[in-house]
Amino acid sequence: MKIGLVIPLTQDQQGNALPWDEIQARAFQAEATGFDAVWVYDHLFHRFEEHPTVGFHECWTVLSALAAVTERVELGTTVLCAGFRNPALLAKMATTLDMITGGRLILGIGAGWHEPEFDAFGFPFGHRVSRFEEALQVMRPLLRDGEVTFHGQYHHADRCEIVPRGPRPEGPPLLVAAFGPRMMRLTARYADQWTIDWLGPEERVREELGKLHAACREEGRDPATLTITGGVTVAYPDLGELPNWMSDPDTYLTGDGEELGRQLARYGELGVDHLITNLYPFTEAAVARYAEAMEVARAKVNL
Repeated sequence: MKIGLVIPLTQDQQGNALPWDEIQARAFQAEATGFDAVWVYDHLFHRFEEHPTVGFHECWTVLSALAAVTERVELGTTVLCAGFRNPALLAKMATTLDMITGGRLILGIGAGWHEPEFDAFGFPFGHRVSRFEEALQVMRPLLRDGEVTFHGQYHHADRCEIVPRGPRPEGPPLLVAAFGPRMMRLTARYADQWTIDWLGPEERVREELGKLHAACREEGRDPATLTITGGVTVAYPDLGELPNWMSDPDTYLTGDGEELGRQLARYGELGVDHLITNLYPFTEAAVARYAEAMEVARAKVNL
């Protein structure tokens, strides 16, 4: 089981977002302390009724900068909104970034969900899954074979080629975030990795894995060929202020290295291959403490 850290790109409760030097420092620390990956999420802003708009750094720009300054960790998106970018161009961008990283990119994509950011930035929100399915039909062959011709209702690519190719003959792995039956089938058909987003109780993990396995059977695919990723939220209240939504301790995992390590290892025993961690507060001290739990978890799942 791999364990990665999410770099928070959003504004906090005071309206501040991490500056680049802090983002870079935490990525360096993650790499130095043995984490397997650094992840970023893709939002333009959040806008909910009766709440002020909350902004985000643009994720691909940050990921590109991290690609140039890190050496070992995998770099992933959890997940890019397919509706924000042309799929053929995104495949080209991913191939180029994979070259910069020396083959460390995990290209995570999803259909998106937050309608206000679609509306504000001029992206169509309707028929998201149909648009996403067509995007996959463009991206999958481009990433794997370097060429595609596709004419759909929403996306078109005519004799499109990616040259030069990246460092991996098969291209970067394609991760899909999926929950509903149709998205599960698309995952089974096109993806290398699947994310359950936030894992939650063991019962939910088993239930969602059951749905994925069923979708794989429908598509004639061996579920063992899919890498399973999932998110956990970890917090250390004694190390700093937590967001208001974390006032309930049931919304996050915590504990000393041994206790938290046991909780993390349990997910590995359930079949999760890569844990993606939202960590609060996202500070040097919290990353160092979480690294202790990571080592315990690895020992318990015989890595």
